[in-house]
Amino acid sequence: MMLTALWYRKNILVWCLWPISILYRLVSAVRRLAYRRGWLPVYRAPVPVIVVGNLTVGGNGKTPVVIWLVEQLRQAGFRPGVVSRGYGGKSPSYPLRVESTTAASACGDEPKLIANRCGCPVVVAPRRSDAISCLLAAESVDVVISDDGLQHYAMARDIELIVIDGERRFGNEHLLPMGPLRESLWRLHSATAVLCNGGVPQPGEYAMALEANMLCAVGVSDLAPPQPGDKVDAMAGIGHPPRFFTTLRQLGFQLQQTVAFADHQACDVQALRQRFTQYPLLMTEKDAVKCRHDVPKNWWYLPVSARLPDELIHRIIGKLKEQENGARS
Repeated sequence: MMLTALWYRKNILVWCLWPISILYRLVSAVRRLAYRRGWLPVYRAPVPVIVVGNLTVGGNGKTPVVIWLVEQLRQAGFRPGVVSRGYGGKSPSYPLRVESTTAASACGDEPKLIANRCGCPVVVAPRRSDAISCLLAAESVDVVISDDGLQHYAMARDIELIVIDGERRFGNEHLLPMGPLRESLWRLHSATAVLCNGGVPQPGEYAMALEANMLCAVGVSDLAPPQPGDKVDAMAGIGHPPRFFTTLRQLGFQLQQTVAFADHQACDVQALRQRFTQYPLLMTEKDAVKCRHDVPKNWWYLPVSARLPDELIHRIIGKLKEQENGARS
């Protein structure tokens, strides 16, 4: 958290990390070159692969984009499936197909959220090639969406979507650990499309917004959900928790207690019960999938959906059809 604060404001302390950042740049460049020249093996799936990723550390809104993609591609007649690294999950074996009975602690919170929302096949594995092979062996999938994996060059991809935080952008624009960048900004120009989540899109970027849906009970509840103007508590264990708290305030809720947890942090229901006692508790959908059992009736989560221009999905579908026609010829 302290590093994040340094990345997004001017501070000379980050220059202490400059030597490590230079080493990171060198290792990343050599690694990219090794895959590009064929010195390291690259897995190419028999169906198109779409990667939804980002350049910076922390949440930028990738998961809502994956959900949007699944929904849009289904409407266009495609049969999408999703693969993920499953950050935060610990399964005794991989690849792991995410079922309704799979715990978020095993598969990771984001894959669980995607499977719940979309009902599409989702497979998790540290090596995405293993996840794709498992997905294609068990399902009639004709396009694979990779949740994250922009820097996973061992997996060939046909379409790359880079999601950026339109408010914070790229901070000090330095590479890790001196700054928040996983790769330099030149990487934006090699992507199929750049999606600007909030803020003001720069030329060539697609405007993206997250729209709040209706509050849903985390567990079983016969209570009415809180209404704008009500006093509530809020928690968020995502890449950038202040975005969630701002959304709740914009919706009209009076936030009494706000608690930010680390991204992918496990949910301790008993500890939360002791901490939030007076007001209804609002959380993100990503947090809710980690604490479904034995929760109070006044715990709620706020689903969000990505809103993106029709032009973007038309462009993606056009590329997929070009590849399909090329494969047939």
